[in-house]
Amino acid sequence: MAKLDGLEAVLEFIKGLQPKITAQIAKKILALNIDPLPADSKELKGYSGYYRVDSGEYRIVYRFDSEEDLVQIVLVGKRNDDEVYKQLRRLLD
Repeated sequence: MAKLDGLEAVLEFIKGLQPKITAQIAKKILALNIDPLPADSKELKGYSGYYRVDSGEYRIVYRFDSEEDLVQIVLVGKRNDDEVYKQLRRLLD
């Protein structure tokens, strides 16, 4: 079972969301704890070790370090715009 890190980013994002959506996102993130690379995850092009997984209309971007067995949540955001990727570029570049 992988360790989870970066939950502060998630808590900040989900503050104003409806409880049902919050629960869906939380469930998806906790599932990453058990299976860090689920079938619906995709590695991000240009960012080695970074993956994305969808939860409803939201996207969860995370980093998985298999050596440390660590899942680090980087960002959570809406899927229908590129804002998540713009934020990721600002964080990592």
